[in-house]
Amino acid sequence: MNIIKNVPNYKCDLERIMIMSLVSILLIAIGLAMDAFAVSISSGIAIKNLKIGHSIKIGSFFGVFQAIMPILGWLAGNSFVKYAGKYSRWVAFLLLLFIGGKMIYESFVIEESEAKKDVLSMINLLLLAIATSIDALAVGVTFSLLKIDVMEPSVIIGIVTFFISVIGVYLGNKLGDLFGNKIEIIGGIILIGIGVKILVVG
Repeated sequence: MNIIKNVPNYKCDLERIMIMSLVSILLIAIGLAMDAFAVSISSGIAIKNLKIGHSIKIGSFFGVFQAIMPILGWLAGNSFVKYAGKYSRWVAFLLLLFIGGKMIYESFVIEESEAKKDVLSMINLLLLAIATSIDALAVGVTFSLLKIDVMEPSVIIGIVTFFISVIGVYLGNKLGDLFGNKIEIIGGIILIGIGVKILVVG
């Protein structure tokens, strides 16, 4: 996925596909995974007798939903992408600015109600997975606006989220609430940075 420049034989479609390098997609994946990472840490804190299956279960829920949501956003975005025209980069920037800003804002909103919940129940994991992957839906719309194929980024986002979530569960279990929700600030800053890059560099 290297960016190819100044090659006359490459048309506009290929240039659009090559807009985002693998590094950019990895940064977006890490940024999106910060919500899941923060929740995984809190889940790890709540699990008293942690087993490897617990962390894999939590990571799988978060990873699968983070992979699916960009695809859904991309499909929705395709329905109105033709109307965006020359403003697509601004729309992409504003979406990422909103998502990143929301993550930073939410990192300061402390909710302390999870102590007695069964974090490993199917319903609870489903709700948490949906809640932590909503931002990925909007990123899928961004991919659509930029005419980027969504499948490879979605797989990368899912895999990165899975491993980061597994690590988060173990960190939470071993280190307690040392990190807390403030880790989301890093994710928000990364997404805003990617939005600026899209707007300024293309």
